[in-house]
Amino acid sequence: MLSVADLNQYYGGSHILRGLSFELPPGKVTALLGRNGVGKTTLLKTLMGLVPAASGSVRIGGEDISRLPPFRRARAGIGYVPQGREIFPRLTVEENLRMGLAARPGRTQLPERIFELFPVLKQMLRRRGGDLSGGQQQQLAIGRALAMEPKLMIFDEPTEGIQPSIIKDIERAIRVLAERKAIENAIESLAKEGAVTILLVEQYYDFARSLADQYLVMERGELIARGRGADMDRDGVRAMLAV
Repeated sequence: MLSVADLNQYYGGSHILRGLSFELPPGKVTALLGRNGVGKTTLLKTLMGLVPAASGSVRIGGEDISRLPPFRRARAGIGYVPQGREIFPRLTVEENLRMGLAARPGRTQLPERIFELFPVLKQMLRRRGGDLSGGQQQQLAIGRALAMEPKLMIFDEPTEGIQPSIIKDIERAIRVLAERKAIENAIESLAKEGAVTILLVEQYYDFARSLADQYLVMERGELIARGRGADMDRDGVRAMLAV
């Protein structure tokens, strides 16, 4: 689904991303882990075109998007849930969600899957985004990305500052999006809509391990380890993240 080859990025004289190459298999969850400051968020912004790559290529579904602006990458099928949520606090929940439709010209109906995954958003459509709790705002940010019906969803630290009960809801949603099967009767329709490929950047090791089909570990702008999600404990990934 996503293929990255020899990606490099600089800030001034600092070499931030150093020849990164990896692939995300369709309908799977890839967890990207690493300590603070190793370049994870820079990588995500580069994938989205918010930061131009110095060299290398980014392809989605075989299409080279390396030089496309962010809105064209969104139309190519990439949904982005940024660190810190970045919802519009003065807009209502519904207005925030409709922002996601901008990537799909001509669409006026919000996908029902948003409310199947996060019923609380349907109950709060008229409430301003800034009046929601942190966990509800995170659900809103995910819902906004889902409104564009992406092929690939990129999550940057989705559990940061979120209460445990909401973390469970987010974990369930990611699992459902990536799996093509229903976990509860309320979300059975998702089974017919196809899987979404997930790139998950996460500091919470247990959360990442519970979801990952494969993992990548970054250190100083390079990938130093990769493997199957089921092997993360055996491969000593937790120790790689220790300060």
